[in-house]
Amino acid sequence: MSSNQGLTKACKKNGEVYYRAGITYRNKHISLGSFNDITLGNKAYETANAILREGKYTLSDYDKAFGLPFEKWVILINYRDNGIYIRNPIYLRKNYFLYYIGKDNYYLFDTDDLFYYGHHKIMLRGGHLFVSDYGMQVSILSRYGIKNYAVAGKDYRFINGNEHDLRYSNIEVINQYHGVSFSKWKGQPCYVAKIHIEGDYVVGRYPTEKEAAIAYNKAADTLRRSGFLKNFPINYVAEADEIEYAKLYHKLRISRNIRMFAENFKERVDK
Repeated sequence: MSSNQGLTKACKKNGEVYYRAGITYRNKHISLGSFNDITLGNKAYETANAILREGKYTLSDYDKAFGLPFEKWVILINYRDNGIYIRNPIYLRKNYFLYYIGKDNYYLFDTDDLFYYGHHKIMLRGGHLFVSDYGMQVSILSRYGIKNYAVAGKDYRFINGNEHDLRYSNIEVINQYHGVSFSKWKGQPCYVAKIHIEGDYVVGRYPTEKEAAIAYNKAADTLRRSGFLKNFPINYVAEADEIEYAKLYHKLRISRNIRMFAENFKERVDK
């Protein structure tokens, strides 16, 4: 192997030659990627050198012609400006940071989340943000107590209207339980529980969110016992211990329509 202008020549198993580009800055060696063409490798090195040693360029100056992927561009500029090398495309600000998905697509996070997102790469798929955690794809909204099935504007909202601002102070969880929403009944505030069977069925209206969540669970259990095979999400009600949960579960009534549906469905199954 030989080195030239920040490049190391190497060979693949099939004998094909390629070049690994890297640069050392502040006693840290930084990989810039692998290139099949020596000219492309040199371009990447020259760009990195201009960023780190010559102080050129800002985040908004990026162009593919510079020879670096945008992700590496962000990493280098952040290292130069803030003195912290982070392997993901993060740029630090005072009390928060930007995580770049693309040149014109970034999200704001609190510095409390820096360690987590410094080690977990964010992926955007189908309009949803995920990270890989313990081999599973996990929605980043789960860090705020927001369920996968939650709907923006209904179950949670962005206080300043910016859905890219994921700082904790900007997210308000409106409905933390599945099938539960705040409503009014005869002019009085209440929580209504609904469950989807063949359309939405009202389970009932309850004075507290906790009671509505438990009533939803009771309706789901009733339907499952009838043989109605559907994977209803179950609400975990952390604010009620086992004894309180059991008392409320026994006490709370669910709508006659759901009870009748369950009974009729069981009769059809038994036949």
